[in-house]
Amino acid sequence: MKAIILKAFGGIENFEAVNIPVPAIKADEVLIKLKSISINPVDAKTRQGKGAAGRTKMELPIILGWDISGVITEAGSEVTGFKPGDEVFAMINFPVLGKTYTEYVVAKPSELAIKPANITHNEAAAATLAALTAWQVLTTKVKVEKGDRVLVHAAAGGVGHYVVQMAKHLGAYVIGTSSAANKDFVLSLGADEHIDYKTQKIEEAVSDIDFIFDPIGGANTEQSLHIVNKGGAVICILHAFNDELLQKAKELGVQGHNVLVYPSGDDMKIIAELLEKGIVKSHVSKVFQLEQVGEAHTLLESGRAVGKVVVEI
Repeated sequence: MKAIILKAFGGIENFEAVNIPVPAIKADEVLIKLKSISINPVDAKTRQGKGAAGRTKMELPIILGWDISGVITEAGSEVTGFKPGDEVFAMINFPVLGKTYTEYVVAKPSELAIKPANITHNEAAAATLAALTAWQVLTTKVKVEKGDRVLVHAAAGGVGHYVVQMAKHLGAYVIGTSSAANKDFVLSLGADEHIDYKTQKIEEAVSDIDFIFDPIGGANTEQSLHIVNKGGAVICILHAFNDELLQKAKELGVQGHNVLVYPSGDDMKIIAELLEKGIVKSHVSKVFQLEQVGEAHTLLESGRAVGKVVVEI
């Protein structure tokens, strides 16, 4: 089968197309023929030797990737609930390598959900790591409830565009930040207000905020602590909350949490239902072929992608 390996940490020139054997499954695993995968910022960071490479030991060469949509071709003898022919989607094995830049992957049924018949494989692959992150951000450390005022930074991004839609589904009043160029897109997701972060000072443009989603980190996280209400929460997915910043949050009477997404078939089933009902929709910025995965990384790193970047297999 075709696969894209990473020979060394660094730039996209370290990707190489190769042929490798189709992996064998264990009794409690399934084999999936991939139709689509999606690319996330953590893919690019891991390619550079950071990201997941900083959390787990990885011996080169490696196959990157975690987001999949495809068809089960083989199921182990102990597998229940899934069978060959089922169309499934998931984020697999994160933060250990999911090895998805290829034609077939091995996955655990506990991480999978059935793909809704009314969405494409591209839309399904997009709604895996990013959509899982969004759902877990809103429902784990702190639960967003009806009437909460939610500020979503980078609302036009891969995770952000799901956070906006899911927060609205949960009954929140949502304010999204992005550049002016993406204002209409952010409002089309259901956001009640838009802030152009380039021309407006966020601390002056908002008030009475109960919950802030922060995918930016750095000074943005600290600033968010001074914007959110006392008793409110700031959730960061870049692990910006160190001991010093957590102490500052405590002094301000604010909850500060780092959130790292984890595989969950149960959460994927919730996301599948939201997608099937049209409550949440994936916005795919651009579609590449497997041999163009380096170009997909380049687009993602440019910061110009709106929504998700997908690779068809």
